[in-house]
Amino acid sequence: MPPVVKDTVGNLPHELTSFVGRRREVTEARRLLSVSRLVTLSGIGGVGKTRLALRVAADSRRAFDDGVWLVSLGELDEGARLVDVISATLRLQEQRTGNPEKLLTEFLSSRRLLLVLDNCEHVIAAVAALSEKLLRSCPELRILTTSREPLGIGGEAVLRVPPLTVPEPERASLQGLPQYEAVTLFVERAAAAIPGFELTEDNHVAVARICRQLDGLPLAIELAAVRLRVMSAEQILQRLTDRYRLLTVGSRGAPSRQQTLRLSIDWSYDLCTAREQALWARLSVFAGGFELDAVEGICAGDIPVEDVLDVVASLIDKSILIREESGTTVRYRLLETVRQYGRERLLETGEIVELRRQHRDWYEKLVVQAEAEWISPLQVMWIKRLDAEKLNVRAALHLCLTEADEVESGLRIAAALYPYWRSRGMLREGRRWLDQLLARHGGDPSRERIEALYVDSVLAGMHGDWEAAQNLVEEGEDLAARNGDALMRALMVHAAGCCALFFGDLPSARTRMEESLVVFREKGNLLQLVWGLFGAALVSGMQGETTTAKMYGTELSDLTEAHGESVYRGWSLWAAGVAAWQCGQLELAEDYVKQGLRLSHLVDDRISACSALEVLAWVAVSRDRPQHAAELLGAAAAIAQAVGNPSTVYPNLLVHHTACERSVRKAIGDRSFETAFQRGVNTRFDEAVACAFEEQRREPISAPDSSTNLTRREWQVAELVADGLTNKAIAARLVISQRTAQGHVEHILAKLGFNSRSQIAAWTVEHAQAKQP
Repeated sequence: MPPVVKDTVGNLPHELTSFVGRRREVTEARRLLSVSRLVTLSGIGGVGKTRLALRVAADSRRAFDDGVWLVSLGELDEGARLVDVISATLRLQEQRTGNPEKLLTEFLSSRRLLLVLDNCEHVIAAVAALSEKLLRSCPELRILTTSREPLGIGGEAVLRVPPLTVPEPERASLQGLPQYEAVTLFVERAAAAIPGFELTEDNHVAVARICRQLDGLPLAIELAAVRLRVMSAEQILQRLTDRYRLLTVGSRGAPSRQQTLRLSIDWSYDLCTAREQALWARLSVFAGGFELDAVEGICAGDIPVEDVLDVVASLIDKSILIREESGTTVRYRLLETVRQYGRERLLETGEIVELRRQHRDWYEKLVVQAEAEWISPLQVMWIKRLDAEKLNVRAALHLCLTEADEVESGLRIAAALYPYWRSRGMLREGRRWLDQLLARHGGDPSRERIEALYVDSVLAGMHGDWEAAQNLVEEGEDLAARNGDALMRALMVHAAGCCALFFGDLPSARTRMEESLVVFREKGNLLQLVWGLFGAALVSGMQGETTTAKMYGTELSDLTEAHGESVYRGWSLWAAGVAAWQCGQLELAEDYVKQGLRLSHLVDDRISACSALEVLAWVAVSRDRPQHAAELLGAAAAIAQAVGNPSTVYPNLLVHHTACERSVRKAIGDRSFETAFQRGVNTRFDEAVACAFEEQRREPISAPDSSTNLTRREWQVAELVADGLTNKAIAARLVISQRTAQGHVEHILAKLGFNSRSQIAAWTVEHAQAKQP
């Protein structure tokens, strides 16, 4: 007699479309359900909370003898009806007498059941209160909720539902795109709308950009895919500047709030308090991420500053703001879709013009403070902060270029960014901003223009554009003379010294460096004094005057070390190393340059590190180590190309580069030189530094999707999947059972975090050259 099959208990709907991605989230949600009786899936509207909850619930059916029950609360207009809605879903008989909540509790008290409460955010207080009571009285009950904010009661486990994974469009390859969940979803929904749709060489970049611009939000991606019925992927991409107008045709079966992107975000906005709505709108002024001090300084408005943190926390709870932690720093950001919505609301208030100026003013103060504290123990902190704030600083500079009477503020920002741009190798960017700002400035002999001309001339010289550097110096010298300020004149004298150094005129460079240094000692700030000492030490060392070079270098080293500074100390050690090498003191030269390289590596100063690797190559060839020298030359060349800077910025040293390469080629031959040089070119920055210190290179840590995660058999199966074979065909090819083949495929999916065979195929193609285990 066949076994009796028990009917499925519950009311979960059958899936009408494929479930894409979310392997990690499904696994984590099921784990949380196993250890917590209340789990909330929280996230912004349209991120896929409901679909994830349904998949988790369906996968968990076997654990609940009395079923898995979905209660949709989206259309519930008041919390007082919550018990009635749940009771109706559970098909409880109506009772003429008795308390409905008590009856529901009694019904659930003896049942092993999973209750899925979907879309709780608008009745959050009622759901929280009822859930707490039920869980206290019903020991076998578990509750899975979806909400744009957590319930906030004891025992609740919260899983933040992130957007789907998206590619970097600039790096996206046709073969690699299917591994990204957002792209897979777009393609599957597009194929449903337009049978036969697939990724091609013509459309894959547009699809990648669509998914990126839509932040990986499933709702937005599905709405965009439907538009393929009337538009190409490229046309959709072009119209995403007005995404709320474009993405308006959803499924008729979806709740009304999910039929357009705007209705979904409107729903989140309406659930916010007036303060939360106001701050949401103001936060749209930021470009990229931001920190709490910026929110308090720019966006508080009529909200007391001491209350801003609470409003920020509430926006995080409601999935409007995303919190990101890096080391000891917490930053926040808005998804672009959410930011654009906030920008529209901000435009309605009329605050945007003033708020953009406040944003500019705040970031001007930030970069000016960074410059003032550059020669200090805070230098590394400021480098990291400015790295994180690049988009906001660029937005501030852009305002100065596009608004009337704002150029001088832009010149102040750009000039203050000089030590950061230099340490980061951002020469092109610095010159681009300065050239545009100077072109829009009136040309009067203001302090702001003179300081900007100084910075632009030095960056141009370092970039190898000596003619531009000379022209900027000449204009700066003329304006400094008209200005009459001794410090402004000293700045341009120093700039002229740098220009002479770039031209290889060492006597002129020496005279000007020492002349400006006298004024910097008397009237300049600490940063300017460091510039003066470094220039004087470098030039005198190049002239072979080691005693003088050592005098300036020692003062510079003592000064920077006393203030806990790293960038210029690294440069000073490099200059001392060059001087020692020119005197034939190879061991001392190597010691100085390696000390400088350690500091450059610490602060990620690629220009300084590039120069250090170059000099270490000269030392290596002088010590009859041509292979090592060739590799160091290659590493220096690769870094120089990456930062857009010559590996040797000073012409007087270029002859040593040429002589080094010639000696190496003579010692080992052209072919061996090219091999070793290319090996250096192919090293990453950390590896290049390790090579310089002759440390054993560590193998790079495998990413989660690395080929080394697969066994030999799984690799064979992955390759057969890529060839288009079914599980049955794979079993026949490898002489294994079909069930075993299926198991291998499932293991591969789990290890790589994929959800489809097409993703395995794409990944295998990309990793085909990797060494198999």
